[in-house]
Amino acid sequence: MEEYDIVIIGGGPAGLTAGIYAARAGKKVLVLEGRALGGQIVNAPDVRNYPGTPSISGVDLSMNMYKQVLEHGGEVKFERAMGIKDKIVHTDGGEYKAKAIILATGAENRKLGLYGEDKLVGKGVSYCATCDGNFYKDKTVAVVGGGNTALEDAIYLADICKKVYLIHRREEFRGDKTTVDKIKALKNVEMILSANVKEILGEEKVEGLELEIKDGERKEVKVDGVFFAIGYEPQANEFADSVELDEQGYIKTKDGVHTSTEGIYVAGDARAKDLKQLVTAASDGAIAATVAVKEME
Repeated sequence: MEEYDIVIIGGGPAGLTAGIYAARAGKKVLVLEGRALGGQIVNAPDVRNYPGTPSISGVDLSMNMYKQVLEHGGEVKFERAMGIKDKIVHTDGGEYKAKAIILATGAENRKLGLYGEDKLVGKGVSYCATCDGNFYKDKTVAVVGGGNTALEDAIYLADICKKVYLIHRREEFRGDKTTVDKIKALKNVEMILSANVKEILGEEKVEGLELEIKDGERKEVKVDGVFFAIGYEPQANEFADSVELDEQGYIKTKDGVHTSTEGIYVAGDARAKDLKQLVTAASDGAIAATVAVKEME
């Protein structure tokens, strides 16, 4: 069984940044990724909100981070971690003993499972208004959801877009009343309540949405883009026996870094936090690695 100072589970921005920082500190480091290197960011065709990088594809940014891990002496293996026991990480390809473990398993955007939803990501379908909103300047978009994230996305997009439809399946929003009141005052935001998105219209790009409203009536709205804000699904269930999770399945932390188990740390969207962005994932990775290195010395 091969031994490492730090094993990082997850090869997204948080995990790769943790790998860079831990390797630069002279530690023997292994990053494990069982899905797509780069995590959610690989679906972004054009990233423009990462400091110092005016424009880059998510794939290229992920590859740059991957190369940095290797250049500093870290290892990356494409194996899926199945669980942890006694500081041993069990994967579908082997077992690795570690002095410290960083969980950077991330979270995935919850999807409606509509036809064309995956195919049109980056072509009108988005899950991040702050990431992609500027691509729709002076255009018409829809936000789907009823929580605070959807409400805040609608407000954010209203400053950029010509018109914003806010679509919610219920008659009442789950978000704060003060935020709802603020949206009602915006002239370019139209609320469509008690409505479910049944179909995304358009083959090569988003051209509109077909909605089912009260009494089964169908309605079409023409939009250039749609932002789904219906929550996240944390990817931490395999480690529920090793660290404590909250009711939503996110890893509980004492201070944003330490989990309930000594020597196991967390970084990125796997932990509950308000802002899930590329820059905060990278920040989490740097902090988790720095803390882990310091506490093993």
